[in-house]
Amino acid sequence: MNAMPVVFFGHGNPMNALSQNAYTEGWKRLGQEMPKPTAVLAVSAHWYVDRTAVTAMPRPRTIHDFGGFPRPLYEFSYPAPGDPQLAARVQSVLAPVPIHSDEAWGLDHGTWSVLCHVYPDADVPVIQLSIDETQPAQFHYELAKRLAPLRDEGVLIAGSGNLIHNLHAYAWGSHPVQPLDWAVRFERQVRELLQAGNHQPLIDYSSLGRDALLSVPTPDHYLPLLYVIALQRPGEAVQFPVEGIDGGSVSMLSVRIGG
Repeated sequence: MNAMPVVFFGHGNPMNALSQNAYTEGWKRLGQEMPKPTAVLAVSAHWYVDRTAVTAMPRPRTIHDFGGFPRPLYEFSYPAPGDPQLAARVQSVLAPVPIHSDEAWGLDHGTWSVLCHVYPDADVPVIQLSIDETQPAQFHYELAKRLAPLRDEGVLIAGSGNLIHNLHAYAWGSHPVQPLDWAVRFERQVRELLQAGNHQPLIDYSSLGRDALLSVPTPDHYLPLLYVIALQRPGEAVQFPVEGIDGGSVSMLSVRIGG
């Protein structure tokens, strides 16, 4: 078996779960084009806590971790099974870092709002790995490298966040708006670094200047990208299967490596 690709999804607005648009069509195409995985290990911006944990329940719940949206979104369920054996495997490959076995969390919208388009039948087991908010970016990059054997075992490792996620600058409403200039510049800079395989500036993203500080005001939506790029192998190409900047200040860029 060839190594599974790794993918970072810019998930954006949770209403994308119920929508059909250029972003969701791109996610659907990815699901059709990639080899079907044995399971998905998701690293979502929305499980950002004070430790590293992995979901270990056989039937994870669908978490509606947001407010102020229409009722159909709260009624949406993504009933993908869990995979306790894979959770134990993750704990093994990440040792000696202690990984808490979690049976309370489930699947948050960073995971299910995307996977409901990638695997609409919910027939692929899904587990989540939390992001330890107490650790620096370099820790997350190095931790992710240890997940590499899973790619050869048919597991799709998927990061879900947004390369640029500044809700203070976001243009709420249905009218289209032009991307803000700093968002365009930062996304272009990141794409160039990814295509060059130059990861260290992406790990030290705060050193990239004012555009980076505006684009990444908090680490939670950015760090899932590091879990994906850390798994790039020599010679593996980088693709951008989904593109766009929503509301002027939220990048919907997806990054696919390998496969």
